[in-house]
This record gives sequence, structure tokens and C-alpha cells, in this order.
Amino acid sequence: MKVADFDFTLPRELIAARPMEPREAARLLVIGEQLSDRHVSDIPGLLRPGDVVVVNDTRVIPARLKGLRGTAKVEITLHKPLAPGRWHAFAKGARKLNSGDIITFGPGVAANVLDKGEGGEVTLDFALPDAEVLAAIERLGTAPLPPYIPRESGPDAQDRADYQTIFADKPGAVAAPTAGFHFTDPLLHALVARGINRATLTLHVGAGTFLPVKVEEVAQHRMHSEWGQLDDATADFINAARDQGGRVVAVGTTVARLLETAADKAGRLRPFEGETDIFIAPSYTFRGVDLLLTNFHLPKSTLFMLVSAFAGLDVMKAAYAHAIAERYRFYSYGDACLIHPAPGVRLKDTP
Repeated sequence: MKVADFDFTLPRELIAARPMEPREAARLLVIGEQLSDRHVSDIPGLLRPGDVVVVNDTRVIPARLKGLRGTAKVEITLHKPLAPGRWHAFAKGARKLNSGDIITFGPGVAANVLDKGEGGEVTLDFALPDAEVLAAIERLGTAPLPPYIPRESGPDAQDRADYQTIFADKPGAVAAPTAGFHFTDPLLHALVARGINRATLTLHVGAGTFLPVKVEEVAQHRMHSEWGQLDDATADFINAARDQGGRVVAVGTTVARLLETAADKAGRLRPFEGETDIFIAPSYTFRGVDLLLTNFHLPKSTLFMLVSAFAGLDVMKAAYAHAIAERYRFYSYGDACLIHPAPGVRLKDTP
């Protein structure tokens, strides 16, 4: 397939600048045999007792840093730790950086440019213990908002709070698992009252999620790897819920990718800890996910490819056309979809 097959036109005014308040008041497009316009607060009634909602507890670090190389301004976005004090990062104007350059971010906080990669990527060595690097990031950094949410003066204090989910616990993400933005305490209580279970995993989302796909053929794309963990108890819990007829509801593409990484050929989840670079596009057979809750994604993005693999490209294009016509709010701070799978895309649906 061509990357161009996943293109569509979105009016810029439909890109949400702030999340809906209260969060569960966001609109929800249910995508299945038909389209249904609902709200996130309706989710408990759209699920069944015994279903298990799987969420991502990664916490976004304020990974966008401004510094100086001599007198020249430099802006970098950390996206993956490599070793104590050492990070991969994306740098604006990376072509002007050279190995051996020193970028100063604040008093006592500087990094040496070790090397440069493709697409503006650099390797930085802070020459500090991890704890001191993370403390400096918290002190000096700003929320790594995606580029389609403009802020004239950069992300503000409200973004620092808004760009976290209610589940955020383990620091390490440099992009938020945005489907989780819609959950609040009242919504979680409603799910419990409905008899719906919840399970938690961790996938530290990398800044590579914002990168455009630069190849023409889908099969040629290579994903940045991200670190994730699904422990024994959680895998057993989800397997047991599925054995009893419950459906696995992935809250976001991040959860879906880790569940699919951890699922074996028979569809059983196994404990997993490590890097995953799984790339899900049409023709993929899903093993670990039965329903998918996610936001509306960018055209020609790997995330739109994933949802198209789950529901079918024609179905998703029709759903997005409906959402645009009905003025849904798009992208990270926008509205959500609850997606039912197309026949045959899941292992247990496959003859």
C-alpha cells in the first residue's frame, strides 16, 4: 500500500487547542457496522460487564529544553534514554550542530553532542547521574506538545497539567498516551459500577510518534522503538478476563501496540519488558485487542494506519469524513473514537 492511501484533508480549525472540560464531556464516535455519535461519558453503557479496559500509566516528562551553543539558541526534545545521563534527542537546526559541541541548558546543566543521526536526531551526554538529569528536566523543561498545537510563548502551566492522563505514574514518556486524557474519577467509578475491569501497563511513548512518514510505500517505514512493560500478574488478569468472555479494550494505540507485542501466536498475553518497534498497518492480524478507544489521528500517520488495520481503511475514511462534517475536535486534545474491529482482523475471527 501507498502512504498516500492514508491521506485526508482536515480543516485546521478542527484541531483542538485545549482538552474538553470536564474530560468525559468530549464527543465519542462509535465506529462499527454503523456510526453512532455519543459522548465519552457513555462508555460504561457501551461496554459489557466483564470487559477489561487496559490503560497506560506512563508519565510525560517535560522533555522540551531550550539551551545555548555558545550564543546560538538551540531547542531539543529528548525522546529516549540510552544509558545513565545519555539521551537520544531531536534538535531544531541540527545541521548546525557538530560532535563535540556543548549545549548549556542552565546553571550546572550542559550536554555534549556525541553524534548526529538522520532527521535531526542527536545523541547527548549530560555527564550527570540519571536522577540529576531527570531533576534538571523537571526544573528546566516544558511539556512536549505536538507541533500542531501552537503556543506563541511555548507550552504554558495549564499544558503541564493537561498533558498528563489521570493514570500517569511512571516517568519516561515524551508524548502523551492521549486516549487516556478522557478519563476522570467519575468515569472510572461508573466503569466499576458497571462491572468493567481495569488493567495497567506501561509504554513510554517517544517523540517519534510525531514524525512524518517519509517513504512512499507503507512496508518501507521503520518505527522508532519504545520501552514497555506488561508484568506477569497483569497478563494473567487480562487472559483470565478474556477466557471468561470479557473483551480487551485498549485505551489508545500505545496500549494496543504493547498488547500486540506481548501476545503470542495463539493470542495469549505473555509478560513483556523491553523495546518494541511493532508497526501495525492493514493486513495485520490482531491477537490481543478486541476494542480500541483512541483519538482522531493525523493523515498519513502510523496511528491512522493502525486504526485502519483494525477497522478497515474505507471504514475509517468514512468515519473521519463524518467526524469532519459533524465538527468533531481532532488530535491530542480532541474527541475520541470507540472502534469495533472489522471481521477477520482478529485471530479468533480468522477462519
